[in-house]
Amino acid sequence: MVERGKALYGVNCSFCHGSDARGGEGGPNLLRAQVVLDDQNGELILPIVQNGRPDRGMPPINLTTAQVADVAAFVHSFRVGGYDISRMTPPTILVGNAKAGEAYFKSACASCHSVTGDLKGIGAKYADPKTLQNTMLLPGGGRGGRGGGGGGPVVTVSVTPAAGAKVDGRLVRIDDFIVTLALADGTQRTFRRDGDVPKVELHDPLAKHRELLGKYTDNDIHNLTAYLVTVK
Repeated sequence: MVERGKALYGVNCSFCHGSDARGGEGGPNLLRAQVVLDDQNGELILPIVQNGRPDRGMPPINLTTAQVADVAAFVHSFRVGGYDISRMTPPTILVGNAKAGEAYFKSACASCHSVTGDLKGIGAKYADPKTLQNTMLLPGGGRGGRGGGGGGPVVTVSVTPAAGAKVDGRLVRIDDFIVTLALADGTQRTFRRDGDVPKVELHDPLAKHRELLGKYTDNDIHNLTAYLVTVK
């Protein structure tokens, strides 16, 4: 379970919570989080992973109950205090194949990005390959749009009530029961949700990045990073 959880965590969680679960690109330290401390086998972590925490910038992650249990087993395998192998930083993360990364970029990324356009010189922009890798996986660390505090792309939402005009704004919070949005004048409106009423449309600039998070293999990530650092 720990080995399976390690692989799932590496693809879905490490870019925000750090490879050692002690916090990373905006994500909190999981080893000291009360929910994780109270959790036994993933039962408390499960709803957070599957539903996300939009108000805190965490998107929902499409993992099964068994997969979340594996991730929980991996996180629970860390020691909270002292020094252990989880704190050993590898000398470099550039272990991928740049040619394979270029081919992956052309097949999965080139429809939206260009190394001669928006990504021109990206390899020189980030001195630390790890920062480049985290940014590549999810620009803004998944923090900016939903909670509004991370500087990343903003997630907006359109709400169309059963009676009344459509309301547009920045997404503040969404779950199965309510949706809250910030309007242009600085005020907030909250709508109760009952199934598909009102109609809610999310506009997430990072939607394709989030979709890829569940599809990347470790080799894809390493290869893509190895290629992007050469784009200078």
